[in-house]
Amino acid sequence: MKSLLKFSLIALLIFGFTACSSDDDATNPDGKAKLSLRLTDAPGDYDAVFIDVEEVVIKYNGGQDDVVLGINAGVYNLLELTAGVNVLLFNDEVPAGNISQIRLVLGEDNTIVVDGQTLPLDTPSAQQSGLKIQVNENLQPGILYEFMLDFDVDKSIVAQGNGGYSLKPVIRATTVAESGAISGVIIPPGIITMITADNGSAQISTYANPAGEFLVSGVPDGTYTVTVQADIALGIPPIVINNVIVVQGEITNMGQIELQL
Repeated sequence: MKSLLKFSLIALLIFGFTACSSDDDATNPDGKAKLSLRLTDAPGDYDAVFIDVEEVVIKYNGGQDDVVLGINAGVYNLLELTAGVNVLLFNDEVPAGNISQIRLVLGEDNTIVVDGQTLPLDTPSAQQSGLKIQVNENLQPGILYEFMLDFDVDKSIVAQGNGGYSLKPVIRATTVAESGAISGVIIPPGIITMITADNGSAQISTYANPAGEFLVSGVPDGTYTVTVQADIALGIPPIVINNVIVVQGEITNMGQIELQL
């Protein structure tokens, strides 16, 4: 029974090692950042403004390919997204790197309600290439960022001479880094090793990759105890490091951590 349990634990460690190593490479510029994208609005003098949000495209500097996000698509009344109310469009990982622009691509079901009358809202350029929002934000691997896309309806709606309305959007994008991360390198490399950060209320773990590198991502502000546990079948004692400080928007680099073989 003990041998079976040991074998099962080793298999679990190997699975975790393989699954995490590609995403948690602290030195890989093509690593993953975590992104939350929300839509909100400043009040406008209309009954309703309905926007058909189909997709969001992230554009990068430096030759990285554009990324089309699988968002929470739908028709949203912007005038309901006021006074702190917002809608979550996206909450997942994206490639790390320098984002130059967010494009909000709209469908055809865009309307405005004025004095109880529903009218089409003309948005030809937005439907084809997306509403262009300049951001110029560098996303670091392992950090959680929240983007708030804030429409200004009063400035975005243009009354046409024929009695119709068109959308020439004025959107302000704000960004907040919502977490930090912990990185380091396990010496020697090639040993299955789990790294856990614990502050009494949060416990976050990851595995080192084959080169010994690790990145504990999405770590809230605070002071942590970091435990480095190699494969228990090897009989290597755990290493406990106290008072590791994590700051929002930053990666705390622990440097090299040598296992006691």
